[in-house]
Amino acid sequence: MPGPSPGGSPERETGAGGRPRGPGRGRRVRFRLPHTAIALPSVREEERLFYRRLEALAAPGPGSFGPLFAADGWSDLTEDRLLRKRVVRDGQGGPRPQAGQEVSVKVLGALEDGGLVERDPRLTFVPGHGDVVQALELGVPTMQPGEVSFFLAAFPYGYGRPGREPDVPPEAPLLFEVTLLEVRDGPDPQPLPPAVRLCLGSQRRERGNFHFARGDFAAALRSYRLALRALDGPAAAPPGPQEEEELREQRVKCLNNCAAAELKLQRVGEALAACEAALSLSPDNGRALLRRGQLLAQQGRDAEAALVLRRALELDPASKLPDFSPPPAEWQL
Repeated sequence: MPGPSPGGSPERETGAGGRPRGPGRGRRVRFRLPHTAIALPSVREEERLFYRRLEALAAPGPGSFGPLFAADGWSDLTEDRLLRKRVVRDGQGGPRPQAGQEVSVKVLGALEDGGLVERDPRLTFVPGHGDVVQALELGVPTMQPGEVSFFLAAFPYGYGRPGREPDVPPEAPLLFEVTLLEVRDGPDPQPLPPAVRLCLGSQRRERGNFHFARGDFAAALRSYRLALRALDGPAAAPPGPQEEEELREQRVKCLNNCAAAELKLQRVGEALAACEAALSLSPDNGRALLRRGQLLAQQGRDAEAALVLRRALELDPASKLPDFSPPPAEWQL
């Protein structure tokens, strides 16, 4: 994903002395408006400013974020008080991001020992699409354009219990400094070539797997549904036979993952519907058959469950049946 993601922030090309290349770095840029000049600090200067602000929070040394979760001057964004906000600089008075709008932010993020693990000068995403950590998903919609704020995030709103290899340890709290650069209406779905749809669908499914692994099943389900939307979106050109097969296989994977997430959320009816949608595309998909049999049994539809599970075993005798105790007599194969 772009910016804060399981794979980390993208590397940027650097020139001599480790300074990023690119127009405007470390220089003053003048626009064709009267009396308008914006200083663009270098990356090193930005980091120095960030650490000065961090020191001003009176949180020096390792293990220092703990007191901030109870400190004054912060607002709680969640009932559990594990995601907090502190405004560093007020915005320009514009409207806050609304549902479906796209935002661009500048992000710096640090661990308790001061190690910088996030640096993205322009991260663009749509809040609610599950492409960034929950601290940004929930925090950025509270901001105004031009605002700079700290977001203090316990691990459920960062990278979860697993962390993010190799730089974010398990259960690590994070402190983000976020500048809201721009808010605009979300882009309309555009026709995409089949290869791009496949890539986007795979990225969103992997993001869902990340949420699933950290136990955030609602976020995982959102990502899987967005993956399906990308795979089913308007096409710029008809897919070839191989691309059509790959699109079908990706849809089946996403639907199976939707079923798993729905089960974790204890929504049996929705999980069963996802299994049946997967089987409509791939009638002999073993995972969908096994899960459908399990769900039918939970609904007391034992005869239907027996037929489905018998079919799963015919396709793959090594399949592990769900553990039902005691199994109905008609399930004996």
